Amino acid sequence: MRYIIALFALFALPAVAQSACGADAPCEIDGGSYHMLVPENAQENMPALVFYHGHNATGGMIFRGGIRSEFAGAGYVVIAPNGTPIQGRRTLRWAGREGGTRDDVAFTLDVIADARTKASIDPERIYVAGFSAGGSMAWLMACKAADEFAAFVSISGALRQPNDTADCPSGPVKFLQIHGFGDNQVPFEGRAIRDWHQGSLWDSLALARRANQCRSHPDTIAIGAQFRCRDWNDSCEAGAIRFCEHDGGHGMPRGWTTLARDWFEGR
Repeated sequence: MRYIIALFALFALPAVAQSACGADAPCEIDGGSYHMLVPENAQENMPALVFYHGHNATGGMIFRGGIRSEFAGAGYVVIAPNGTPIQGRRTLRWAGREGGTRDDVAFTLDVIADARTKASIDPERIYVAGFSAGGSMAWLMACKAADEFAAFVSISGALRQPNDTADCPSGPVKFLQIHGFGDNQVPFEGRAIRDWHQGSLWDSLALARRANQCRSHPDTIAIGAQFRCRDWNDSCEAGAIRFCEHDGGHGMPRGWTTLARDWFEGR
């Protein structure tokens, strides 16, 4: 009898292992799914990075290179929500604007609530970042739920239109924009696509300056070997803004993870 019980238990093990979600297997919730990477030496009240994948990708694709080493390796829980399906493909998309098929702001907050049942996350140190369409999602989260997050990074994305910008961002923000001078996929000015627009980076930064009550021109300008950065901080009533340009095109430039983590941690 013990042999039979042990045999059933042995057969059950693979199913149990497969049911655990993480970086490879998605965590399912109402409205969608997300991927999650918890540091090997998990502790109490860990910081968390919510990262939005780009168009035609998935959350499971982001756990490589700098995100894994710079964030998970430094004790961050990395959370990668999945966008909505693209017809006829296995990859996903973010609308990042009004008229989408899902309320992605509410979905993200549900993702974070679920992730907090699986890992000990410090609610005061939840950060947002994203690339391209995911960068536009970072802007949308700042517009709709600024108080929920400690800081934001957008790589090659701006606030898409149409979106209500009457109270956007919804509070003071600490926002870093990283963008390539040679980006013609999401140019600084954005571009029209059918009935929507990628949004202007200049308009997005102006919205952040208004929310933070900063002056129009930067307080400091720093020209480095890789990034040329303009900062609004001393003149702002609250929050801070940094815009860093590089010579590349539409992509995540080498070193962006260090730049982002420095921004999050105030280094």
